[in-house]
Amino acid sequence: MKTQTKYSPGVRERAVRLVLEHQSEYESQWAAMEPVTHKIGCTAETLRKWVRQRTRKTQNVNRTPRFQVVILPNS
Repeated sequence: MKTQTKYSPGVRERAVRLVLEHQSEYESQWAAMEPVTHKIGCTAETLRKWVRQRTRKTQNVNRTPRFQVVILPNS
């Protein structure tokens, strides 16, 4: 049976930040995740999911709307 370890939001954020800051020093993002997983004790797949969630969250914040709805007053 799997054991589930809960990581605090601070640990998750730090781990993701470390991967994103140091990924240019490695051949791939996956390779950049390995040292971080050893430091915090999570699996690479778990860290990969955290990084993807952060990436999606950041993209949604920076996204410009495709269209704008304007409600005109009744004449």
